[in-house]
Amino acid sequence: MITLSRPGHLAALPPLSLYVHLPWCLQKCPYCDFNSHEFAPKTPAASAPQGGASGLGRPGAGPFALKTPEASALPESRYIDALIADLESSLPLIWGRRVHTIFIGGGTPSLFSPAGIDRLLADIRARLPLEAGCEITLEANPGTFEKDRFKGFRDAGVNRLSIGVQSFDDAKLKALGRVHNSDQARAAIEEARSAFDTFNIDLMYALPGQNLAQLQTDVQQALAFKPPHLSLYHLTLEPNTRFATQPPRDLPDEDTAFDMLDHLIEATEAAGLRRYEVSAFAQPGHQCQHNLNYWQFGDYLGIGAGAHGKLSFPERIVRQVRWREPATYMDKALQGQALSNEHDIPLDARPFEYMLNSLRLRDGFELARFAERTGLTLAAIQRPLAEAEAKGLLERDLQRAWPTTRGLDFLSDLQAMFLPAEASQRNTLHVPHN
Repeated sequence: MITLSRPGHLAALPPLSLYVHLPWCLQKCPYCDFNSHEFAPKTPAASAPQGGASGLGRPGAGPFALKTPEASALPESRYIDALIADLESSLPLIWGRRVHTIFIGGGTPSLFSPAGIDRLLADIRARLPLEAGCEITLEANPGTFEKDRFKGFRDAGVNRLSIGVQSFDDAKLKALGRVHNSDQARAAIEEARSAFDTFNIDLMYALPGQNLAQLQTDVQQALAFKPPHLSLYHLTLEPNTRFATQPPRDLPDEDTAFDMLDHLIEATEAAGLRRYEVSAFAQPGHQCQHNLNYWQFGDYLGIGAGAHGKLSFPERIVRQVRWREPATYMDKALQGQALSNEHDIPLDARPFEYMLNSLRLRDGFELARFAERTGLTLAAIQRPLAEAEAKGLLERDLQRAWPTTRGLDFLSDLQAMFLPAEASQRNTLHVPHN
């Protein structure tokens, strides 16, 4: 018997991840276009939020100085209530599915107390089945912790930390609007090394006034800590940021930025870190599983202010967005109305959405997975695949397709080749390099 299915039908659902957004930070960085909101403490400096670390590193003293507001001022408890209400409202959409990874991002999630993160993860476990060995990542900034605080997050169930260092140069940190200094960055990495088996360091390059020698110093300082994972981002001037309207002076030109990237690739590979994604480098076995699920067009439920999500069903693929403003989000989520909007991904947009993600990976994607995740046949992308191959941006065999080194260097051009015909003709969408 021959069984026919409609175009776009999914025979199997992809892995499911959970993204949790904690939106507050101490200071909005001028380059940041994420949904982050400044939280002004009532006092210039305060002790660790309740449930936090011991007083081994006194607030206001040394590299472990904690510049966070009192926990009683941050609406931590009510926000977690809203997150769990949001999750409970979403459960009917994901019944029977196990969660492979959890990522707690922001904002600055490390502003929340270890006790708060413990409560959050316990409430999630009580409602969702987690895969054995589920990767649970928390983003942290060096200016928002004191000694032993990271161990508190580990005891709460976090098993991977991502530290937003960006630079070890105090002048560059100031230009980027960061709240920490280089000593705090080093202290945070040392704490992460002692508390976690795997962690990530975020660094940025092509910074205002940065030359190649300064970049080399930055990357060597990062590599000296032998990080299992390193994320390297080109500073870009995104719309709706302060840098977009007030650009910094002395940004490196494009040729210098390419030279910097070449150096970063050489230095990281010499240190045993393989470039597995356009901006991500890892030791074997330490790739970020949560981000891999994004890049492989997996599913993710997003909860929290402004969180985005993608959920697949046999007959459709849906994108969701939560209310953006934290106060509005809390009010709406507690009323069971956390979702601000959602839409189905139309069939003609699925090839581009899939390729937008998968072409970021150095190893590309399995051809069979394209059909599995989009419900479409390979005929939907055969023409742009051939064009990309002819231009030297992509290579393929009978099982896989992957970007060449040139393809990674000109990733936006490669991705744009898979735009729906109408959008491509209008040329209305620019795909950022990072």
